[in-house]
Amino acid sequence: MKTYSCETHIDHALDMHVAEMEQFPMMDFLSEEEKLSTTCSYCEQSATYVVSSK
Repeated sequence: MKTYSCETHIDHALDMHVAEMEQFPMMDFLSEEEKLSTTCSYCEQSATYVVSSK
């Protein structure tokens, strides 16, 4: 499971990952190149983070 998140929705993305996967997620910053074409999974803003399983 991978979720892309902006600054506003990072807490929600982490909470949802824990609720669905029942394990602690990894949170990484997107590269500058990835930020240009990736939007937040919860809104239309550019994503800053990717939340995923280990």
